[in-house]
Amino acid sequence: MGMNENELVGKVALITGAGSGIGKAAAVLMAKAGANIVAISRTQDEVDETIREVEKAGSQGLALTADISSEEDMKRVYEQLEKRFGRLDIIFANAGINGVWAPIDELTPEEWRKTIDINLTGTYMTVHFGVPLLKRQGGAIIITASVNGTRIFTNTGSTAYSSTKAAQVAFTQLIALELAKHKIRVNVVCPGAIDTEIDDNTQHRNLEAITEPAEFPEGEIPLTDGKPGTSEQVADLVLFLASDRASHITGTPVWIDGGESLLLG
Repeated sequence: MGMNENELVGKVALITGAGSGIGKAAAVLMAKAGANIVAISRTQDEVDETIREVEKAGSQGLALTADISSEEDMKRVYEQLEKRFGRLDIIFANAGINGVWAPIDELTPEEWRKTIDINLTGTYMTVHFGVPLLKRQGGAIIITASVNGTRIFTNTGSTAYSSTKAAQVAFTQLIALELAKHKIRVNVVCPGAIDTEIDDNTQHRNLEAITEPAEFPEGEIPLTDGKPGTSEQVADLVLFLASDRASHITGTPVWIDGGESLLLG
């Protein structure tokens, strides 16, 4: 696609899950395109490092810690953003967990709730408190979902996770229509296997008994002979969707998975 070096100059982007992986890669790429970045994570030293890289790329940054599922935290985040930058143009609602993957009768209500709270309620909080700022001049919202729950339903035990990912697509399409008159575009990216640290917060329990056997050809990602994609590849898509190059695109899920979900769906 080729990035225009200055295509986000004067814009401010808020990114959740910005301490590592896709969120961090997007923060750095948007900074290189000229945007000022507000990086959100649960871990202060991680977002500090992201903002160091943002500043190295020549943009200004603000590192904040927050629990995206907390009303108080997200209110505070947007208050600090407005105080520091006075505007908002891009929201990248990227934070999420894999949570516990277990048979439905063993997945506890508490485990279910935690995944829903962070992945779905967290997305809502991120958007809910940010939209008033976007409405002032228009802008773009990008949400990170997954191939799971949108095209792939074979990952047994991922019920809570996949349900949140399916819901994020519906959420995107509903608010895309609602916010169109305010010139706010809303799109959702659905990555397949990407080389990130989200697996660190996954817990698998007793899945052997319920997994349906499936035969896959050599390499489950056709485009790369099985190698996962990179955070930078997803960041490149996010940058495009945030930019004026995507000015007529809204309410759209984009799968970025090297063809994986076509094999496994």
